Amino acid sequence: MPLVGDPARHHCTIAASHRHRTMSPWTDSEAALLQDLLRRSLADAHGSQANRPQADAPQAVLCLCAEWCGVCREFRAAFEAAQADHPEWLFRWVDVEDDAEQLDELDIETFPTLVLGSATRTVFAGPVLPQAGALERHLRLLTA
Repeated sequence: MPLVGDPARHHCTIAASHRHRTMSPWTDSEAALLQDLLRRSLADAHGSQANRPQADAPQAVLCLCAEWCGVCREFRAAFEAAQADHPEWLFRWVDVEDDAEQLDELDIETFPTLVLGSATRTVFAGPVLPQAGALERHLRLLTA
């Protein structure tokens, strides 16, 4: 799977089997934490079936943000609208301070940061422009 994104903006996808180290802002341990966050979010929402590798595995859209961030608060409306438009996917708003234990030592530098994928595969992980159109473009990665 080719990597997608602009390395100058720290946008990247994390391929299931490998990552191109010069393009990804995530260390191997951070990538593993992001994948684990997807897996745990889906397991919490869908029960144990989310842990089974399958072609039609449920998909998740996680937004890593902070309540104190005005950009995040403004982006939340677009995120919730996308959630209403895509009931087939799990959408989860993850506050980096409220959920600090789940994020371990993951250091999010740019908000909002999206994590898209399934319990077994991260499709995209990186900051996005806080606009509905940008969010929809990234959501298309889940259907590709």
